[in-house]
This record gives sequence, C-alpha cells and structure tokens, in this order.
Amino acid sequence: MDLQLTGSRVLVTGGTRGIGRAIVEAFADEGAAVEFCARDAGEIEATEKALAGRGAGVRGVQLDVRDGAALTAWVAAAAGRLGGLDAVVANVSALATEDTEENWRTCFEVDLMHTVRLATAAVPHLEASGNGSVVAVSSVSGRESDVVSGPYGTMKTAIVGYISGLAFQLAGRGVRANVVSPGNTYFQGGFWPAVERAAPDVFASALALNPTGRMGTPEEMAKAVVFVSSPVSSFTTGTNLVVDGALTRGIQL
Repeated sequence: MDLQLTGSRVLVTGGTRGIGRAIVEAFADEGAAVEFCARDAGEIEATEKALAGRGAGVRGVQLDVRDGAALTAWVAAAAGRLGGLDAVVANVSALATEDTEENWRTCFEVDLMHTVRLATAAVPHLEASGNGSVVAVSSVSGRESDVVSGPYGTMKTAIVGYISGLAFQLAGRGVRANVVSPGNTYFQGGFWPAVERAAPDVFASALALNPTGRMGTPEEMAKAVVFVSSPVSSFTTGTNLVVDGALTRGIQL
C-alpha cells in the first residue's frame, strides 16, 4: 500500500532509540523528510549517519523537550527548513514510574506538556499543509491501571484525553489528531531488557500476561504511527490505537 508520504515533512521527538528511532526510519522509508530531536549529541550523529540517504533526508537536533521555548523554536525552525509540516509525532517519555513528587513534575513536563507544546506550535503549519496530522505516543498504562499507574500512567491517560479534545477542535481545519498506545515493547537499551536483567521474575510475569507469548517490537509500533499519520488514514481522528498483542482486555466503547 502506498501511504502517500513521499516528500512529506515530518517532526519526531525522541528519534534516536526504541520506538522513536523506528518511527523516524519508517517515515524515511516511505519517502518523507524527517527532523527529529533528542538530548544526546552522539546518538543524534550516529542516527543521522545510519539513516543517511534514506527518504527525503533525515536530520537531528539536540533538544530537551522540557524547555518549552526551545521546543517551540525548533518547530518553527524545522518548518522553515522543510518548507512546512505535514505530520508531527510526540514520542518522548520520561519513563519515570516511581511515585515521587519529582517524577510527577518530570512526567508532567516531559510526557504531557511536551505533547501540548509540540501540537500548539505545529498546528498553524499543519493547517497550511491541508492534510496535517498530530500523533502522540501514549501507552496501555494510560488505558488501564497497572503497576506504573502513578506519574507515568496518569500522564499517559492525560495525553489520550488531550488528543481526543484536540481532534474535535481541529476536525474542521484539516488537521487530524490521534494516539498510538503501545503495549510492552522490547528493544536493547530499553526498559524491559533492564527489568529482565535486574528482576527476571517480574519480567517473566509481564511476559506471561501477553497471550501472544512475546512483547512487541519498536518497528511494529512505528508502523501504526506512520499509518495513522498518513493521508491513507484521512478519516481517522480522535482515535486511540492500541498496539499490544491483546495484552489489555478492556473493550473500547
């Protein structure tokens, strides 16, 4: 299927590792021009080198998304470099799960407010596109209560609510807004390999919850993000697409 993304202009937050890196790669492989941000200059350089020549170009910018002014400035500058924007993906997460005041503040700024600020800055450019898309990466932990239902899970729930309202507000303005909620996703350097090493019993219990017998991959999550971002999914807005291998059991009404 042609996703009609050749030459599209895309921003992704957190594009050097895991799901974010896979999202950048998937957009590039569909022919898009992609700018991503991340905090680590070395990882940005390595990602740019690895993806050189793919798509219509891949460029990284060093940025901490907690800096609202810097995030807003990046969106404007990237839109200028790319000649506009067609899609933005709010992927970054603090992954701060312990129930402490510091983690509540961190998750609020990183998970929720970076999503709000990215969308707010991008919407004028997405309107000009005529086929604009905002996608936020939430989590199954935002859909049902689990062991990380403190700051992390609560902000992931808030993201779903925010995007639902944004979709309604933008529906008549040519901009769609959706959420993709991954289930447990396994990749080297990620959360679950660390759990596997430090607490194998916890890892085994988490793995056993999924009837597929495995965790997801970043590439599987990325494909969902790219599809709902694409013009092929033109009537999809306000949706929370859960990609979890039947991990969660609740019925979405």
